[in-house]
Amino acid sequence: MQEKREIVRATGVVSSATLMSRVLGLIRDMVISGYFGAGMATDAFFIAFTIPNLLRRLLGEGSLTVSFIPVYTEYLTHQPQEAPRVIHVTTTIITLLLLILTIMGIVLTPWIIKFQAFGWKDPSLIKLTILLTRICFPYLFFIGLVALAMGILNSQRHFAAPALAPCLLNISIIASVLLLAPRVNPPVLTLALGVFLGGITQLLLQLPFLHARGITFKIDLDLHHPALRRIALMMAPMMVGIAAFQFNQVINRFLASFLPQGSISYLYYADRIFEFPLGLFAIALGVAVLPSFSRLVAEGRTEEFKEEVNFALRMILFITIPAMVGLIILRVPILNLIFQHGAFTYHSTTMSAQALLFYSLSIWAFGGINVLSRAFYALEDAKTPVKVAITALVTNFLLGVVLMHPLRHAGLALANSLSAMLNVVLLAHFFHRKTAGLRWGELSVSILKIVLAVIPMSLVVLLIERGYTWKESGDYAVKIPLLAGGIIAGMFLFFLCSHLLGNKELRFLREVLRVRRTR
Repeated sequence: MQEKREIVRATGVVSSATLMSRVLGLIRDMVISGYFGAGMATDAFFIAFTIPNLLRRLLGEGSLTVSFIPVYTEYLTHQPQEAPRVIHVTTTIITLLLLILTIMGIVLTPWIIKFQAFGWKDPSLIKLTILLTRICFPYLFFIGLVALAMGILNSQRHFAAPALAPCLLNISIIASVLLLAPRVNPPVLTLALGVFLGGITQLLLQLPFLHARGITFKIDLDLHHPALRRIALMMAPMMVGIAAFQFNQVINRFLASFLPQGSISYLYYADRIFEFPLGLFAIALGVAVLPSFSRLVAEGRTEEFKEEVNFALRMILFITIPAMVGLIILRVPILNLIFQHGAFTYHSTTMSAQALLFYSLSIWAFGGINVLSRAFYALEDAKTPVKVAITALVTNFLLGVVLMHPLRHAGLALANSLSAMLNVVLLAHFFHRKTAGLRWGELSVSILKIVLAVIPMSLVVLLIERGYTWKESGDYAVKIPLLAGGIIAGMFLFFLCSHLLGNKELRFLREVLRVRRTR
């Protein structure tokens, strides 16, 4: 029960910070869509930012944080006197690695862009993308160190500062566009400058919190330290697995480069909406569970570990299934309200909505991947998620090639969702085979109750979608109350029906909130 409460508490902290970040992210994307629309400039920036952002996920919080936490947690539990040196050695090596990769990335940018946007033939577009990428690339160095700070702080049960870091990236981009766009030629350069400044500010935010916990940094090049070796052994296969998982987006953009201009931007804007509920709870829960999973494994509490995995899966389904239904029904109203202004037209809204429809089908799958992959990492088994991720990557590519012709960019979104579903099914299969840890009966009952509670919610949300044309820009005095009221009413109905159905996850959330109020 204590670990469950700690997971929910940590998830609440990360979710709150993530909500702030996602709201700022939507404001950022509203600024981008208003200034630049969906065309050549945005295609160039989204490709440029994809490269360092992919490497950040690959080397940063993707593999570094996840491989560092179980090892560092074990040292904190069994050898606390050696834990500071683990930080010194890891920080020294990671800083050098990030510096080398950043310099190589800047030098090799033309070849990287040629691979990423192979279908592009316009020399001016390619030249602009290379310039934007070189400005964005140092972001990798700063955000990689942020990821290491995240691993240290999360291991010590501090989640707020790392979770708040993305807010500073969004603020930097927004400020750069609003303050510099009228003065810079071409204006899209301000987006890359915002990314560069965002990396610096995110790192600076972590330093006071590390200092408050007595964390020090010293140069230590001991390549033979056992902790470094264990981290490296976990990172190597994990990087392959995460690369396979993240390369789904690279594949989508690669294939979209052969489609009509704007396709990359349609996928981007749809993905931004898709990631809002995903990041708000699913990714937040994934971040929160790893320290708890690692602690239970380190202390040999195997049955409790398996129980927490099942609890996390039920919680993720409790949130993501209604979010999936809501996004499918409200995809056009949401895109119309948030993005349709300035250079972003109704045509851009409908094109992005096609992609959002198919992206939304897999919210529950991505949530399950975040939980189950971290369960394997807590067991220091990175090979299984790697094999599964590679299988899903190949599936995504093959399905993308097949579906992009009849469905265009929407087919790429559907391929991405189907591969994610395959990924989570395989992870669940191998986790159960490895630990006999999944309670299929409990999961089935929970899913049934969630689906029953979603039905009345979906009817209310559908009335909102049908109650307005959602074609024209503006008219926010009507749109905002209508959409917000519909979402709130739908959530109320879902929670009410969950209460009447006796959903365990809702009961537990109420118990945690009751305990917090009495403290």
